[in-house]
Amino acid sequence: MKRFFNESTNVVTQAIDGELRLTGSQNLVRANGFPARKFVVRGDWDKSKVAIISGGGAGHEPAHIGFIGSGMLTAAISGEVFASPSVEAVLACILHVTGDAGCLLIVKNYTGDRLNFGLAAERAKKMGKKVEMVVVQDDIAIVDAPQPRGVAGTLFVHKIAGYLSEKGASLEEIKIKAEETAQESLSLGLAISTCTLPGKELEFSVGSPELGLGIHGEPGLEKVAFKGGKESVLMVLSRLFAETQADEEYAIIINNLGSVTPLEMSIIANEVLTSRYKDQIKLVIGPALLMTSLNMYGFSFSLLKLTDENTKMLCEPVGPSAWPEVVAPKEPQVFDIDYLQLRKKFEPSSNPQVQDFIQTICSALLRSEESLNNLDKRIGDGDTGSTFAAGANGIIEMLDSKTLPLNEPGDLLIAIGELLSSHMGGSSGVLSSIMFTNAGTCLINGESLADSLHSGVEMMMKYGGAKLGSRTMIDALLPAIEKLKDHDLEGAAKAARMGADSTSKMEKAASGRSSYLRSESLKDVIDPGAEAVAIIFESIALKSKYKHIERV
Repeated sequence: MKRFFNESTNVVTQAIDGELRLTGSQNLVRANGFPARKFVVRGDWDKSKVAIISGGGAGHEPAHIGFIGSGMLTAAISGEVFASPSVEAVLACILHVTGDAGCLLIVKNYTGDRLNFGLAAERAKKMGKKVEMVVVQDDIAIVDAPQPRGVAGTLFVHKIAGYLSEKGASLEEIKIKAEETAQESLSLGLAISTCTLPGKELEFSVGSPELGLGIHGEPGLEKVAFKGGKESVLMVLSRLFAETQADEEYAIIINNLGSVTPLEMSIIANEVLTSRYKDQIKLVIGPALLMTSLNMYGFSFSLLKLTDENTKMLCEPVGPSAWPEVVAPKEPQVFDIDYLQLRKKFEPSSNPQVQDFIQTICSALLRSEESLNNLDKRIGDGDTGSTFAAGANGIIEMLDSKTLPLNEPGDLLIAIGELLSSHMGGSSGVLSSIMFTNAGTCLINGESLADSLHSGVEMMMKYGGAKLGSRTMIDALLPAIEKLKDHDLEGAAKAARMGADSTSKMEKAASGRSSYLRSESLKDVIDPGAEAVAIIFESIALKSKYKHIERV
């Protein structure tokens, strides 16, 4: 699998310059020291204040350069990917930004970072600079570890120290508070697959997820069974909150370790905020890419025990855009949808034959969900079966609740049309809704069922833009309804099947999602929507062989 890295020897310098070209009003500048000394500083830095410096290996973006700015870091030094910056680079940065007020180094507890930042600090002190260092070791993955790792909880320290620096606190005051914050921070992560270094093949693990992976791709504390998002979130939270007191309140960082989709991160956040620990969580940072591990497919949580003092510090706005707004979670606000009150109210009625007819169609669509999805995967996003199944399930729910006007054909079609508009997604849902709603209106106005359905299909073609030969469900639907005019249900099923099969020979689509695909992608593939229509007509034709269905 290809990636967008250029030569692996200069990915970090290119990435830094890419960030600096997009910093806008944040006023960041870098030292002219590439490639040996890679550090970025605030262009508006006031040396009368305590400088807050952090850094480490690249690959954790937006950390650390993304957190430079008012209210957070003064500067950040980057090494190569997952490699500590050199002593010379750290020293050069200290000397550049440190005035009489001194500087604080915030270091994650990895051997290379401790050594290089520590030696640079000692050399700077010999040059007359006031330098202090705080080592963050917030990772709780390994119980009783002599040297716990520093991971995303480091960001709490950045924020608290940056706040105090901005307010003009002394180096001694900032160090005390930074050490307290580091000691109160707890972090743990879980990943489904680890990361891949630049220049290496992109691989995805097919093994068990790991709990407690390091941010440099180190193996986790243990392999765990994967049972979905809810269980994964609860597994991590339970380990973290086992280290807390039940009467304490916390801020939580919800961190994307690299390649979890935004949709999944929102689900993870929802699981956090509906978990049994929700009442202890008073502030949330994220979900966001904050302390990543390249393309690691996982997440981490970091907790900080709240006090009135650090709550104020965390909530203070900052300059860096990579730091999300700190929010107090709340329940979703819900309001009634007014237009639903304007819908026609249908009087429920019973008709066992019609119910049996509808149930047959819905059952056929539910049985075909997987096969339709697999067919759709060949040309689309693989959801056609699920879309039709959603509509079928909605109709079945109304059958079970006895709320459909089964003995009033026109009202029944309109009711089904309205249901499909809310239960079926995508274009097939709204087009089906248009067809049924229009057909129901025509039926109420005295037209026959076949003519009403034909009118509904014409309305579908008007709004959808498809016609016969466009390689859509119309190719199965229109011929089938033409046969219904002759009261030939078996002929309608055969016409639908022939129409659906004919789409596999159409190597160009004039409408629908397939119109965006190349001819070779469409070859010998039946349009999934047309296949669904054929399945519907075949199911009711088969049913009619064994049981007479009265025509409505």
